[in-house]
Amino acid sequence: MNTRLHLHWFKNIAYCSLPIVFSGFIVLAESCSQNSNSYPNPPGYNFSKPYVYKLPTALDEISGLAFYPKDSGIFAIQDEKGWLFKIHLKNPLQIERWKFSNGADYEDLSLVDSTFFVLRSKGIVEKFQFDTPDSVSIQPFRLSEEKNEFETLYYDSSIHKLVVICKNCEQDTRKEVSSFTFDPSANTFSPFFKIEAETIKEQLGEDEKFRFKPSAAAVHPLTGELYVIASVNHALVILNKDHSVKNAYKIDPGLFKQPEGLTFTPKGDLIISNEVAERGAAEILFFKYNKLNTRQ
Repeated sequence: MNTRLHLHWFKNIAYCSLPIVFSGFIVLAESCSQNSNSYPNPPGYNFSKPYVYKLPTALDEISGLAFYPKDSGIFAIQDEKGWLFKIHLKNPLQIERWKFSNGADYEDLSLVDSTFFVLRSKGIVEKFQFDTPDSVSIQPFRLSEEKNEFETLYYDSSIHKLVVICKNCEQDTRKEVSSFTFDPSANTFSPFFKIEAETIKEQLGEDEKFRFKPSAAAVHPLTGELYVIASVNHALVILNKDHSVKNAYKIDPGLFKQPEGLTFTPKGDLIISNEVAERGAAEILFFKYNKLNTRQ
């Protein structure tokens, strides 16, 4: 159901009908952290100069992101209420929303054709479509009955499947992190690759107690590499096409205060969302991709 956002939720709003228009929208062409230049940049990106989009309080707990090429909007969820948001990165900012469930601990979001998939922290993938703007059909699929924790869901077009990555799974050790595919045509799960957490630990210079805990991931549309961000570890990891670790980067916690969503534009621009983390507004960070600056 496409519905209005209530006026009392937000500050500095020019309120009319959907899409909602936010006159308090802010875009910064440089990092708000003074220490960003001391952190390494992944190839093609300058992490010291993002565009920073401040979000309204309804998105304080923003988690999953999915870029929508047809109109350059960004679909998003937040991890408590069953609302699907669509964010238009314009000045002023425009946001729409639709209700798809009564709420749960939602962690990530993917869009395949016209079907949405959301991941719950216990390893449940919910598959839904809007039959009409006011009607939605939703199906839940559970990975296992074990006490596992998940935050990462992404679509891999090369295998035509979604991938779920563990954050804290019983079968994992400090040396590896498991993943599973979800086949959207058969609605079935299968074991997939394991992330070499030991290699990540060595590249980041962490101690023996280090555990890699992914919070979001997406496949780079031009290189085919997998970008995995880990909020708890303050790290960004790039995996090769064979899922071996290519590089691991420490990221600035002043800029990436709580990154829980990650997606790409078709041109390779990187989009990361920050939850509010009790430090100012929630945000979307937008990093332009520069093909000429991809050498290590």
